Amino acid sequence: MNEALKTSSSETTDAKQQRGIQSLDSTGELLTALVAAGKPLSLRDLAAAAGMPAAKAFPHLVSLQKIGLLGRDASGCFEAGPLALELGLIGLQRLSPTREAEPEIVDLAVTTGMSVAMAVLGPLGPTVVRLEESARPLHVSLRVGTVMSLVNTAIGRVFAAHVADDVRQGLLAQDHLRLAGAQRTEIFASPDARAAKLAPPYAERLAQIREHGIDTALNKPIPGINTLAAPVFDHTGSIVLAIALMGTAGSFDSDTQGGAAQTLLAATQRLSRRFGYVRR
Repeated sequence: MNEALKTSSSETTDAKQQRGIQSLDSTGELLTALVAAGKPLSLRDLAAAAGMPAAKAFPHLVSLQKIGLLGRDASGCFEAGPLALELGLIGLQRLSPTREAEPEIVDLAVTTGMSVAMAVLGPLGPTVVRLEESARPLHVSLRVGTVMSLVNTAIGRVFAAHVADDVRQGLLAQDHLRLAGAQRTEIFASPDARAAKLAPPYAERLAQIREHGIDTALNKPIPGINTLAAPVFDHTGSIVLAIALMGTAGSFDSDTQGGAAQTLLAATQRLSRRFGYVRR
């Protein structure tokens, strides 16, 4: 009997501890609405986005501004304040891109039925650090630790499109050593790599990747295998990961506007937002 009373008392205590403060719940709705908008909002627009009257929202916003979670720009719109920025930076510093991307990698493999590779920029170039095989594994030489060509692979070109010019130049000079690497004359406009001017076809390909946010490799460097690759950015706008979908040619829509491409882009964009990236 006593045990039953203790259990009941414990459950009641837990319920009380879990009960939130209703006014703070409303404050959270306003902050959530501002984050979703991704830009400063006026009182009227912010209140509408949070689904509450402006008269109810205003006291919450005043308090948020007092403690520094919100600020106001020159036009009077509400935006993230200094305390919010500091908290955000603390959160970003604790994030591990490869660890945070793990659930997305697994989900992509399940939802698309394709193999998924994740690469980071290592000291030797774009390096595969995670490979999730599909139900029908691809018989390819790609393995964790494989360093990808910046010229002949979609993963490599995605990195080449987004790294700094001096970093790209240094990596391209050694590209012939990587998986399906290219000769130097295929990369630069002249045989002298010190000139650092990219050959027009390669430069145009990188520009297209920056514009569309995705690249393809069809039947090469591995015959019969198609690849779609897209970048993931951090809060500084730097590329931190490239994620690629891979499947046998003809087994999926490899067009950059197709369903597989849109699924991949949705995943990389979610991760980029999680890492604090805001597209300008």
